Amino acid sequence: MIERARQGEVELAYVDEAGFAAQPPNRSAWTAQGETHCVTAKRGQRLNLIGAMLSSGKLVLAKLWRSVNGLFFFAFLMALIEGIRKPLVVILDNASIHTSKKLEPYWQLLKEKGMQFYFLPPYSPELNRIEMLWRKMKYEWLPFKQMEPNELEEEIGKIRNGFGNEYNLTFF
Repeated sequence: MIERARQGEVELAYVDEAGFAAQPPNRSAWTAQGETHCVTAKRGQRLNLIGAMLSSGKLVLAKLWRSVNGLFFFAFLMALIEGIRKPLVVILDNASIHTSKKLEPYWQLLKEKGMQFYFLPPYSPELNRIEMLWRKMKYEWLPFKQMEPNELEEEIGKIRNGFGNEYNLTFF
């Protein structure tokens, strides 16, 4: 499948969802010996993204300030296939919104439009290349600071617009 994408026969789309907090979680802390460490559990707003990293090098993102559900996921895939002119193979994990029986009619509609699906084995996120993107965004590319919601959207927009130039991933 990867070889067919290299030859330009098909477009691969590594698709997944991820959440980004306007107030990042405390990753580490220091406490004097003998004192009890206490971390406040503030939870701010979360920006949820659904993304497709294409074998052609493009990145397609959709933002949502609420939970991603099956219908939103379907709408994302419908928009994705409209912009691609060759056979599209979507690579997915086994999340419930990807495998829900309620969405079966929608999956059928996408298949009729020529979309193919490849489900990764359970518990193997390392096989979905977009997982590396989420990790880089969260731990390297986004500033580690509390942001207003519009700032978070701006920063994610910078990454999307600079993907492939300023922001790169390397696969072996």
